Amino acid sequence: MRTRDASRLRCSNHGASFVKRRRALLYGAALAAAGTRVRAAPPASPPPASSAAPESTWAFQPAPDEFRPDALLDLRSLNEAVAGETGFVRVGANGDFVRGDGQAIRFWAVNTDVARRPFVTTPLGPRSAPDLARHARFLAKRGVNMVRLHRQLSPALDAHPNAAFGDIDEVERDGIWRTVAAMRREGIYTTISPYWASTLKLAPAWGVAGGARQPAFGLLFYDEMLQDAYKSWLLQLFAPRNPYTGVPLADDASVALIQLQNEDSLLFWTVDGIQGAQREKIEARFGTFLTRKYGSLAVALQAWNGDHAPRDAPQAGRIGLLPLSELTRGPAGPGSPGGLMAALRAGIDWMRPGAGGHEKRRADQAEFYARTMFDFNRAIVKFLREEVGAKQLINAGNWKTANSARLNDLERWSYTAAQVDAVNVYTGGLHEGASNGWAILPGDRYTNQSVLLDPRALPVNLRQTDGRPMLVTEGGWVLPNAYASEGPFLVAAYSSLNGVDGYCWFSTGDEGWSPPQSANGYAPSQQKWTFATPELLGTFPAAALAYRRGDLRRGTPVLVERRATGDLWQRKLPLVAEEPSFDPNRDMVQPVRTTPGASTVPPEAFLVGPVQVSFEATTSAAEVRSNDLAEALSEPGVIRANTGQIALNAAQGFCTIDSPLTQGVAAHFGRAATHQLSDVRFTSRNRYGAALAVSLDGLPLRRSRRILVQYGTQSRPTGWKEVPATIGREGQPGVSGYALESFGTAPWQVVRAQLEVSVHNPALTTATVLDMNGMAVSTVALKRSGTQVEFSFPESAMYVVLR
Repeated sequence: MRTRDASRLRCSNHGASFVKRRRALLYGAALAAAGTRVRAAPPASPPPASSAAPESTWAFQPAPDEFRPDALLDLRSLNEAVAGETGFVRVGANGDFVRGDGQAIRFWAVNTDVARRPFVTTPLGPRSAPDLARHARFLAKRGVNMVRLHRQLSPALDAHPNAAFGDIDEVERDGIWRTVAAMRREGIYTTISPYWASTLKLAPAWGVAGGARQPAFGLLFYDEMLQDAYKSWLLQLFAPRNPYTGVPLADDASVALIQLQNEDSLLFWTVDGIQGAQREKIEARFGTFLTRKYGSLAVALQAWNGDHAPRDAPQAGRIGLLPLSELTRGPAGPGSPGGLMAALRAGIDWMRPGAGGHEKRRADQAEFYARTMFDFNRAIVKFLREEVGAKQLINAGNWKTANSARLNDLERWSYTAAQVDAVNVYTGGLHEGASNGWAILPGDRYTNQSVLLDPRALPVNLRQTDGRPMLVTEGGWVLPNAYASEGPFLVAAYSSLNGVDGYCWFSTGDEGWSPPQSANGYAPSQQKWTFATPELLGTFPAAALAYRRGDLRRGTPVLVERRATGDLWQRKLPLVAEEPSFDPNRDMVQPVRTTPGASTVPPEAFLVGPVQVSFEATTSAAEVRSNDLAEALSEPGVIRANTGQIALNAAQGFCTIDSPLTQGVAAHFGRAATHQLSDVRFTSRNRYGAALAVSLDGLPLRRSRRILVQYGTQSRPTGWKEVPATIGREGQPGVSGYALESFGTAPWQVVRAQLEVSVHNPALTTATVLDMNGMAVSTVALKRSGTQVEFSFPESAMYVVLR
């Protein structure tokens, strides 16, 4: 979650919260101290667009939606009349979500900050407050059936400096209560994320060990004072009657999911930042853990062959914690020069006799970190169930680790104390600039990333724990990345294939569309964290319908890996690992990609079918469906899903969907202009775009009487100016990208469509052009050719309905 520093950024005009630069600097320092090597990923984009003639554009200025009943495109009917009317969302027998009545449900979701705080007019922000009820209706119309409310319930010390630790931020609570009420009326469920260590402010009077100025990362997992305050906040949020519904949140079935905390882990680099009194506190817990496991610290040290670290104080019951870089290495030796340097800095002599016990120590520390998080998660689940009375499903966390191959399975194992798994994954190229964590400014340098050319970067390439739902709780194709229209297309396609149960687009504070605007309402800049753009939100409807309705089949697992916990503690490599995710605010450069020899199964397996893992085995075992993989990857550069309905050609930069109800292509059309599917053919003269044809009446496309054809291209603010540039740091190879000369103004300028469409359905007689509110505005001519109907997609529209 991106954060805001209210005292410095004074953010008020929208809810795409902004990260403090301090966090990225702290993380970069941690990497340097650990000796961890990172580099920029190789360029995945086509040659700079500036080298080609600019494409003609149209101004994106949609009228406010009147929600008229004669709209030809309105997906509100996909939602229940009232969210939760059939009961609480549950986990079904196959590990996916079901409604209270047992009907399967997937979530096309967004993060929203509308109504989070009282509206304040800013010099460069909107002039009127967003209407929460209209916001809910706007989202439902475009296929959204869940919102995520990421909040911070701890006391607002700026407004209430004398607040007690257990007090709650009542403004935050009121915003949650009002939003839940508005969304449930439009059939939209809510996920509540009530805590984030990054924005927690501690008061000196609270007496937290380590003082008020320390970062809070990691503390919630073991600090009893913070845990007691956290429980108080949960009780005050979920137990009282919501004045806007008359029902406590704990009893409100429209609240589908509670997320215990956002983006924190003892397996991430921030754990090394725990210092002083808090370091002693967690080292004492480590000592207690070892005493329980071995019977005494003396026996533990003996099991480690006398291995020691400078902070060991067994006489005081404390055992020092190794730098986290130690846990990113494999079971044998330091593993890399970076690991050796970190070990030497920690006072570890790899050459001395008995150093082999060091691996046992590392395994015990990994187990300690994982069990500490698991125990916290289990305790809060019990508290929510027994003392708060909350009936919702619970997700423990959503963060990544310092090493996806060695540590991700430990992180996900710690989540099994709750019912649902989640992760935050952003998609976007490099972005360098003085304020790159929260804004786009002249002088910034950046690259564009297209998953069509780099399929290993697909954000739903996830190892899923068998029998458990999986959500992406924050994600998006982040500006200034220019290849966003592939996002909804690919998320819908591959979430369907892999069984990912929901994707939460990040983020908005606007009632409807977000125009190009200041990132904080004060500084001349362009906002970065938004999905409400023409190429993202504009391409929601067809993608959301296909995904939620289940138009694409779920694949058969290509890998089922059963892992013993002992192998997790030893950080043994899995057969295939997720690629290291890239967070533009935490990662100073993109992480090193998984090397071919690091996995037994090629990482392209995620695009063939589900990859599953189970943590209940006593010994590790796996089933690899090698025939599926061999066939799916038989053509160089092409990855075919084992359902036969999705194919991605990374060599030519396109992905096709071909099912009876949904067919489409997302492509760099300059490399491959024409795509013939079973019933639909698309030919485009655009350089890039994403086209979908989706049945609106539930009949196969060749027999349907109502078909939505949707096409998204690219957009930039009016006056946006970029020039080719090389991005690189000392000691790293440069990559081709852009330097921004002007971030422009409103409105968005959308590349005009140059698309020819042919549909095998002779019963179709009319092609109606819709505006961005789904209203009919004109018609285009349909041509007949045998059993085909053909038409030219209108240049300045995104939707056509065939009837």
